[in-house]
Amino acid sequence: MTKGRIIGGALVALLLLIWSTVFIVDEREQALVLAFGKVDRTITEPGLQFKLPAPFNTKIVYEKRILPLETSEVTILPEDGKRRVAAAFARWKIANPQRFREAVGDVDGALPRLEKLLSDSVGKVLGSESADAVLSGKREDILERINGLASGEAEKLGVQMVDVRIRTWFLPDQTLEATYNRMVQDRNAIALGLRADGQEKARKIRAIAEKQAVELVAEARREATTRMGVADAERNAIFADAYGRDIEFFSFQRSLQAYEGALQGNNSSIVMSPDSDFFEYLRDRNGATANE
Repeated sequence: MTKGRIIGGALVALLLLIWSTVFIVDEREQALVLAFGKVDRTITEPGLQFKLPAPFNTKIVYEKRILPLETSEVTILPEDGKRRVAAAFARWKIANPQRFREAVGDVDGALPRLEKLLSDSVGKVLGSESADAVLSGKREDILERINGLASGEAEKLGVQMVDVRIRTWFLPDQTLEATYNRMVQDRNAIALGLRADGQEKARKIRAIAEKQAVELVAEARREATTRMGVADAERNAIFADAYGRDIEFFSFQRSLQAYEGALQGNNSSIVMSPDSDFFEYLRDRNGATANE
């Protein structure tokens, strides 16, 4: 019984020993095998791997996949003086695990270093361009320059920068407010100029219209006076001809006009001597008035 336990314990110990010397590297991973804390070998291919048990050998596993990186927003002053706020997004991977371990240790230690070098690269490149260049056809060239500058520094950390993109590019709040106020002032000035120009044109148009109206009214009055004069002359000629033919009719006509002028509105009474010449044509042939 004791011998069986010894054999069983020995088998368990052997299995544990074998287990501590065997490990699997996933296709998404890469590993370092350390011998007393120093790098013994680098494993970048997936599969079953062997090592000596601790403390002779230990392993460190790193990501082989592409990892994301975002920078915080930084203020940049382009060469044209139009201040902007920028932030970048990058994809990176561990290209040299041994150098990566020696420089930063692990991913958590690498992120602050990578963010700083990427922010510095963005500031240097964008600071040498105009503010509008990022939105122009030069965008891809700018991104390549940022990636190249960042890659040179990242390589020292055992990192490869796969791609870099500008995540944000906008005016800071103070500049945005100042720009907005300046735009409002410019538009107000333009509006005032247009309004003043419109008012001036309106005054000129009104003056021309008023002058034309006065001229038209004067011309109309002049033509009306001329026509009235011609008509009066024709009327007087007609009357003169008619009255010249019959003096009695002329007298009768004048009397009727006098009656019409005297008897207007509510004025239907005339105080006058019955034998007055005014009633000559209101008498009968015997000299009596029409109502007698």
